[in-house]
Amino acid sequence: MATVQVEKVIIVEGRSDKKKLESIIKEPVEIICTNGTISYAKLDELIDELYNKEVFILVDSDEAGEKLRKQFMREFPEAEHLYIDRMYREVAAAPKQHIAAVLLSANIDVHTEYL
Repeated sequence: MATVQVEKVIIVEGRSDKKKLESIIKEPVEIICTNGTISYAKLDELIDELYNKEVFILVDSDEAGEKLRKQFMREFPEAEHLYIDRMYREVAAAPKQHIAAVLLSANIDVHTEYL
């Protein structure tokens, strides 16, 4: 059996964000947690690791999330930024249907029950 080469990567803040996305996404996507912060050394490592992959940033709509997003914009300008509605503030708190719509807009295949 051939191994599946994951071409899409989503970077999130926490494990609860990752678990929520895993339940919504239908295609093979690597989900990486930063645990709220990321060192420059880890970021450099990530940039090398993610070369030639389609990278998406999906972080919370709060101060910590925006700080992390700005860091990624500076250090990883090729990444595509996905945004949840500010009224939900956190990816983990957003309804699955809302997250599915955000992911679908980025051409990430989601389970149809969330549409």
